Amino acid sequence: MPIPESQLETWSHQGSITQSSNTYNAIKGVLEASITPYADKNFKVFLQGSYGNSTNIYAESDVDVVIRLDDCFQSDLSELTEEEKAAYKSAYSDATYAYSNFKIDVFSVLESRYGAAVHAGDKAIVVDATGSRRKSDVLVAIGFRRYFKFQSSYDSEYDEGICFWNGKGERIANYPIQHSANMTTKHQNASNLLKPAARIFKNMRSRMIEDGLIQDGMAPSYYIEGFLYNVPNEKFTSSYQDCVANSLNWYLQEASKPDLVCANEQHYLLRDGSHTCWNQGDCDAFVEAAVELWNQW
Repeated sequence: MPIPESQLETWSHQGSITQSSNTYNAIKGVLEASITPYADKNFKVFLQGSYGNSTNIYAESDVDVVIRLDDCFQSDLSELTEEEKAAYKSAYSDATYAYSNFKIDVFSVLESRYGAAVHAGDKAIVVDATGSRRKSDVLVAIGFRRYFKFQSSYDSEYDEGICFWNGKGERIANYPIQHSANMTTKHQNASNLLKPAARIFKNMRSRMIEDGLIQDGMAPSYYIEGFLYNVPNEKFTSSYQDCVANSLNWYLQEASKPDLVCANEQHYLLRDGSHTCWNQGDCDAFVEAAVELWNQW
C-alpha cells in the first residue's frame, strides 16, 4: 500500500527554524566582527544548504554557512578563444591575499571563539554542536567565474559562483546562489509544492537508511533537490501522494537522464566520478528503494 497522506503531511514540515537561525546569526556575527584579520577585505557571509533553502527536516541538524572572499577569484577560461585568454591574463594579476591565507584566518577566528569545538573537515570548517547551538559547516570560498566572453575587465560575460579546495587539494566550483534562486522559482511554479516534496523525500531517505534499503551517504540532500528540480511542474499536484508517485514514475518512465541538471543549472545532475554530480547508480538505487518503501508500507 502507498505511504498514507497523513505520514507524508508530517514529513513535509520544515525542521528546526529558531535554533538554526540563532546558530547562523551567532556564527555570522563572529565571522563579521571588526577585529578579524580580514576585516579590511571584501567578503560576504551567507547560507547555503537545506536550511538556507527552507528544505531542512528535523533529522538534518547542520547549518551550512559560506564565507566568500571577494577580493580574488578563480576562473574557467575553457570557452574563450586564445585571444580572449591572452586579454584575460593581461587584465588580472595574482592576488597577494589569497584563499589559503583567508582560510587560515577564518579558522583562527572560529577557534578563538569556539575552542575545541572547531576542527577541519574535508571541505568545510566544522563547528560542533553544544547546548542550543547546532552543528555548523563553515565553507571558506572565493569567487569563481565561468567565462563565455572576455575583451577586457569591463567587457566580459561569465557565470559567477564560488570555489574551494577539499582535503586532497582538488578545486570544487559550485553555484549556491543560483541553486537557491532557481529552487524558489521552481517552488512557486510548481504550486508551492517543491519544497514540501523535497522534505518528504529527505524523510523517506532517512527511513530507507533505517530500514537498510540504501546506504547512508548515497543520496545527499543537494542531489535530492536536484532530482526534484527536474520533475515537470505539472507532476506537482494537490496531493502529496500524487507528488511522490508522479516524481518517481516520471524518473523511471519519462526522464532523459543524461540531460538532467542540478538546480543551479550549471552542472549536469547525473555523471559518475564528479565532485558536483550524482553517480547515476546511486540515484537509480535511491529511486528503486523509494518505490520499495512506497509499495511495502
